[in-house]
Amino acid sequence: MTHPLIGAEALGHLLADSPNRVRVFDVRHDLVDHAAGRRAYDAGHIPGAIHIDHETELAAAKTGKNGRHPLPQPEVFAAHMATLGVTPDTHVVAYDASGGMYAAHLWWMLNWIGHRNVQVLDGGWQAWVAAGLTQQTATPADQALAQPTAQPTEQAAGRANENATGHATKQASPPATEQAGNPAIEQSAQQATQQSAATVTSLGDGTMEAVDADAVLANIHNPAFTVLDARAAPRYRGEVEPMDPVAGHIPGALNRPNTGNLGEDGRFKPADTLREEYLALLKGVPAEQVVHQCGSGITATHNLLAMEVAGLSGSRLYPGSWSEWVSDSSRPVATGEKP
Repeated sequence: MTHPLIGAEALGHLLADSPNRVRVFDVRHDLVDHAAGRRAYDAGHIPGAIHIDHETELAAAKTGKNGRHPLPQPEVFAAHMATLGVTPDTHVVAYDASGGMYAAHLWWMLNWIGHRNVQVLDGGWQAWVAAGLTQQTATPADQALAQPTAQPTEQAAGRANENATGHATKQASPPATEQAGNPAIEQSAQQATQQSAATVTSLGDGTMEAVDADAVLANIHNPAFTVLDARAAPRYRGEVEPMDPVAGHIPGALNRPNTGNLGEDGRFKPADTLREEYLALLKGVPAEQVVHQCGSGITATHNLLAMEVAGLSGSRLYPGSWSEWVSDSSRPVATGEKP
């Protein structure tokens, strides 16, 4: 798998040397002010970058029981990315202005459907600006008029579903009816399936796996993995809850706020430092037995990416996370500092 991170200068050289092989996605976002990301993009972005909205393009419709950012069907997501010019040969780079949490989510989703050549801009928009690199305000024409250049085969979509493993199948692949209400995703899927001239290409085996609420619930009584909660410590302890109706954490979960992955410069800490910190926290639990969780499945991918940077590969994601967990009052909730 491609190294998860790329520096601003390296991205600048990549865009200069191979502009037709690279797709840069601006995923700046705000969980409270959903229009903030687009406003920031319009004010200035990396040349050629395409803006993606986390609420309408990277999530399926919410049912009230599937969390705040439920995963779309893998084949629907793959078709949407195809309309934005992503083929199996495309080098994708994602960036945000929030320490990489939103970019990490897109990084995870692309790996989930089998697109390995994807990186997160280390330091995000701030690092690009600090490096004095070129900015633009114009929107690429192909964002508005995107046509699919590749479609996933049924085999590739099936592999993405399989990577949701066992209990995770329903969470990772919601019914097609759950896509209703997300016009951007729905329209992209229709464009991709109706484009008869599109090249049918297998995306490959996904490198990321997901688990669902049933698996996490069963794990409380019969532990098979360790849940790692990426939310801030006060939310984990149940002292505050700004986003969801119930405060606390999943019983047994450890707390690793994702902000701990970054240095003072806003970039990821060195791999050796991250490795030392995660090994100390996990106390011998192998990466393959770690499941990441947060509020809605976004910041959890930041911890997952940090473990990959640290050379601790193979951890998984609970996409529904806390917002899905507390939608069912029968699921247990813990408070305080202890797991």
